Amino acid sequence: MVMAKIKLFANLRESAGESEMEMQGENVQEILDGLLTRFPQLQELIFNDVEGNRELRSYINILINGNNILHLEGLDTIVNDDDEIAIFPPVSGG
Repeated sequence: MVMAKIKLFANLRESAGESEMEMQGENVQEILDGLLTRFPQLQELIFNDVEGNRELRSYINILINGNNILHLEGLDTIVNDDDEIAIFPPVSGG
């Protein structure tokens, strides 16, 4: 099983109480499933429930080694050993 490094930012980090962890999974969806099993409080921050189906919130950005999964295969993007997956909620500055 593939082991990837996960980094959470902003309110996701605060909600989980951790900023970095390792998760197993073959693709991004499996990694997120493991993350939500460990931190169920992240469910409503990362996903919408649309008519019983879970959809990634449009403002959540997930990057694998710096590449947005939207430009890859989305949640089906394959994960390799030692990949770094960064999950960003909306962030503003000023």
